[in-house]
Amino acid sequence: MASIFAERMKMLGTENAFEVLAKAKALERQGRNIVHLEIGEPDFDTPKHIKDAAVKALYSGYTHYVQAAGIQELREAIAEHIAESRKIDVDPEEVVVTPGAKPILFFAILACVNQGEEVLYPNPGFPIYESLVKFVGAKPVPLPLREEKDFCIDHDDVKEKITKKTKMIIINSPENPTGSILTKEDLKLISDCVANRDDILVFSDEIYSRIIFEGEHQIIASFPGMKEKTIILDGFSKTYAMTGWRLGYGVMRKDIAQKITQLMINSNSCTCAFVQMAGIEALKCSQSDVEKMVEEFKKRREIIVSGLNKIKGIKCKKPRGTFYVFPNVSGTGMKSQELSDYLLNKAGVAVLPGTSFGAYGEGYLRLSFANSVENIQEALNRISEAIEKL
Repeated sequence: MASIFAERMKMLGTENAFEVLAKAKALERQGRNIVHLEIGEPDFDTPKHIKDAAVKALYSGYTHYVQAAGIQELREAIAEHIAESRKIDVDPEEVVVTPGAKPILFFAILACVNQGEEVLYPNPGFPIYESLVKFVGAKPVPLPLREEKDFCIDHDDVKEKITKKTKMIIINSPENPTGSILTKEDLKLISDCVANRDDILVFSDEIYSRIIFEGEHQIIASFPGMKEKTIILDGFSKTYAMTGWRLGYGVMRKDIAQKITQLMINSNSCTCAFVQMAGIEALKCSQSDVEKMVEEFKKRREIIVSGLNKIKGIKCKKPRGTFYVFPNVSGTGMKSQELSDYLLNKAGVAVLPGTSFGAYGEGYLRLSFANSVENIQEALNRISEAIEKL
């Protein structure tokens, strides 16, 4: 029987975290106790003042259509925030607000990348990068992130892999899943490589920019001539524990913003109005909840890294940002997927195989420490006992 689906659907991947979550929930329904270290979201509640702002907006009539690119007041607040935090001039017309940050990635690739062109992206990296590049018929070109280089880009790799067909370079710092941070030297290399190429864009995924434990967030858009070549992705999910609110944004030059807005009109019409009003509150009011959350993540990082390094067959570098660790588990003698399945089914600990983030993730697991200290310690005990039995 002929398929009803378009051929392009064969190219579309998935995000394995949700698949592992579903398996874990199925085990819980059978009465199993599962420690969840697979899903990438803060375990904190959205700060009360942000929720209050949403409720107030609801009762003030923010329940209708608004501008496709976002409410003007929010775009102004985002422009001010990015200008201050990234040290670049930003016009509100260069900001597009979307329901979550993922649409910025999807729309940017749809709007700017042609079939047959090449997109460089980090591997291991967020799996949706490769998925969307394939979906539009372009060629994903992995930039391996290797442990011996602290999971940062290899400069020779970048130089070698930029070709006449390169249309976009995706960077992510702090990086999911490794927790690495790109240095100023890394960004200067990329800037130098594209300086004389008006046909290449840099897509800078900065969704974890506020969750940094050492050093500073370096910004490629602040390099000379790079603002007009860069699309910045950011949002509210990670920083303000607002994953379910679906509120993200992109900052880009005006002609690209107009195309992204067209895609918004053709897909979502607009982003939820009262959620946008909550976003204004998040940016403009006290950041103390963010600071407390990051401090708690830092404490948990010490516990999980120390605990993992005590387990036979596991070596774990300390991440400089995000709320993930990416331990090397090759010493256990098991493949990433095999070990992930084993820990879920035998130990009751849900983690992700490194291969969920690309071929270069083999030999690693990703664990989220967005969970309580008690649960992290319980997970470490279970993992240790399970591996001792191998």
